[in-house]
Amino acid sequence: MEPSSLSGLPAGVGEALEAEGVAELYPPQEAAVEAGVVDGESLVAAVPTASGKTLIAELAMLSSIERGGKALYIVPLRALASEKKAEFERWEEFGVTVGVSTGNYDSDGEWLASRDIIVATSEKVDSLIRNGAPWIDDLTCVVSDEVHLVDDSHRGPTLEVTLAKLRKVNPGLQTVALSATVGNADVIADWLDAELVESDWRPIELRTGVHFGNAIEFDDGSRREVPVERGEDQTAKLVADALDTEEDGQGGSSLVFVNSRRNAESSARKLGEVTAPRLTGDERDRLRELAEEIRGVSDTDTSEDLADAVEQGSAFHHAGLASEHRSLIEDAFRDRLIKCVSATPTLAAGVNTPARRVIVRDWRRYDGEFGGMQPLDVLEVHQMCGRAGRPGLDPYGEAVLLANSTDTREELFDRYVWAEAEPVRSKLAAEPALRTHVLATVASGFAATRDGLLSFLDNTLYATQTDDEGRLASVTDTVLEYLEVNGFVDRDRDGGSEGLAATGIGHTVSRLYLDPMSAAEILDGLRTVADDGAAASDAPAEDGEFVPADDADASADPDADEPGFTTYTREGDEGSDSGAEAAESGGDSPAVTPLGLYHLVSRTPDTYELYLKSGDREEYTEVCYEREAEFLGDVPSEYEDVRFEDWLAALKTARLLEDWANEVDEDRIAERYGVGPGDIRGKVDTAEWLLRAAETLARDVEGIDGDVVVQVREARKRLEYGVREELLDLAGVRNVGRKRARRLFEAGIESRADLREADKAVVLGALRGRERTAERILENAGREDPSLDGVDPDRSASAAATAGADADGDGDGQASLGDFG
Repeated sequence: MEPSSLSGLPAGVGEALEAEGVAELYPPQEAAVEAGVVDGESLVAAVPTASGKTLIAELAMLSSIERGGKALYIVPLRALASEKKAEFERWEEFGVTVGVSTGNYDSDGEWLASRDIIVATSEKVDSLIRNGAPWIDDLTCVVSDEVHLVDDSHRGPTLEVTLAKLRKVNPGLQTVALSATVGNADVIADWLDAELVESDWRPIELRTGVHFGNAIEFDDGSRREVPVERGEDQTAKLVADALDTEEDGQGGSSLVFVNSRRNAESSARKLGEVTAPRLTGDERDRLRELAEEIRGVSDTDTSEDLADAVEQGSAFHHAGLASEHRSLIEDAFRDRLIKCVSATPTLAAGVNTPARRVIVRDWRRYDGEFGGMQPLDVLEVHQMCGRAGRPGLDPYGEAVLLANSTDTREELFDRYVWAEAEPVRSKLAAEPALRTHVLATVASGFAATRDGLLSFLDNTLYATQTDDEGRLASVTDTVLEYLEVNGFVDRDRDGGSEGLAATGIGHTVSRLYLDPMSAAEILDGLRTVADDGAAASDAPAEDGEFVPADDADASADPDADEPGFTTYTREGDEGSDSGAEAAESGGDSPAVTPLGLYHLVSRTPDTYELYLKSGDREEYTEVCYEREAEFLGDVPSEYEDVRFEDWLAALKTARLLEDWANEVDEDRIAERYGVGPGDIRGKVDTAEWLLRAAETLARDVEGIDGDVVVQVREARKRLEYGVREELLDLAGVRNVGRKRARRLFEAGIESRADLREADKAVVLGALRGRERTAERILENAGREDPSLDGVDPDRSASAAATAGADADGDGDGQASLGDFG
């Protein structure tokens, strides 16, 4: 079937596809057309990676737009949203507009109303519905990419409920769900009232096998010799073999999956010895430039280690990297510049990163609940294997698992190569998942009674799959009781049907996209600080009072004395000014410190706390008692092992945030807490979001002093910019940032106003003589004439800036001639 023969698309689209090289539709695409995808029919496409799922989605969306509608494309990852937006923008020449939205969970995204295709994560779509985005009613087509992720215990319920809400708002909505092959695609199709297109077809051959001894044995019965001598590394030999086997004049790239970040990094270092000798001179030059770009992303050992590996033609990829790191690696790998990437399994479900050979080195992963190593799911391994083979670049793809014995080889064939993927199962009936979605469903008007709520939940995948009809009702009643006790929902028990309505604060919590338990924890903490600094009441929780997050049945009992203040400095630390700042607030103002606020949001369920490692309990117990007065809430007893450990884990996380706000170097933070730059920024972003929510809650709830709102806002902004209080004004100027703000401050420029009036030579000296950067900063500060033509940098200002920044743990050492280049 030729694209130009399709009807229902904007004029010229079919011909444009043929010009791109799509002479004929792939068999799964043709099957989708025959199932009515361009006629508005709902569809589940369960087909392998690289078999044309995205084009099926595009045909559905473009035909929907041609009929006067609007389309939504839901992705699981922010990075994938950007990739898809760029891909869809090629249709703008046909009058199709594209928008992307992934952040700001308290926004209604009104500007998206003017776009024909909207790309967003499931969490963002959920938040748009909660905030009443008016254009949601105009949707005629929704595409859910990687729909099998409804099986994920963390993110699955959001996708599941979001699809149910979209279908209720728009009864005639065309729903297109895309997935790699899953064990029960027919169940997903039944749930979505959709046609099923299921296929194993791929545009290029995929051979899956197991390497043991000196050869790979593939599922088609073929065999490839890859000798491994005693003492040689199995993975390295397979990567070398792929590189040395030329097709179309080029060797093949490899994607190696391992089970931990540490293993990804060590694997990349070792495999650099394989890739480096096989680089051309031009590739070495380009990789050196890329390595410098990577070093510029972050001043951490992780960034340096990644750059070192990249110079050798190898790289690692995991969630601890900054998003800029990951994008640079993915682009270079797609361009064949990087020859091998060692990655954790997260990359398997991420952006488009195909390789000629996929090597699944580690097929077991540590499971904390199990307390040991557990085999990966079949679906996850199949997702990895599906990355093998680049259409248009490779004549075939190979996916190889590694065995060290005959028994293991047979096990891998039985467990993964020959096995069908597990069926997808809804995770909605767990109480943590239902907490937020029950409140949102009531607050956004999808249900006004208990019966109506249960009726809505009957439209979910869980209801389709469950054999226990009373399970969902039971968990829902438990959640409703929790929401009522905490003042988020009012229940009217008069009459035959129990009425439900979100309270004012319930509406706020839903719009802020908070887990209600996080909101309860935050409000309980803030309420411990009364206007006169006294402790909050220890009376049992009544309607409108807030129950601590660690025990939904417990009463709020913050029986604390008026807070005092302690400045605690660890040996070699930059110190904390939190207690001092709070003490200086004086008078009758509530005593709230940044550390106290960071600890408060760190102990909510919306934050992933740092783990306590060996020796941490003793260290953070000491910190806990040194700074006990700053906590917003009672410290659990050391004899309550689980609660006390959680409290200390939150404290460790809060200390990381405090270090960031105190301008500690990123590399020192990474080393101190054993994290990567991506982890640091993830923790900072989450805490900033939660503090923004806390600021809104503090304004909206009676009984919380206005000064608390100011203190929350300052703590949040210090996190946003990563600076101490005195730099907030400077850091708010675009292009300044935490390091440049400190250098300017130490050179005597302390505010935005100073930038507008200061001697240009001093500004240029403080900014190391970087003229273009200085001009941009002066322009952004509002200086009438930002030009620095003919201005020489003030050397004394550079020396003062460097010395001051270095004293704060954020400098680069003494000034040098390079500062003036």
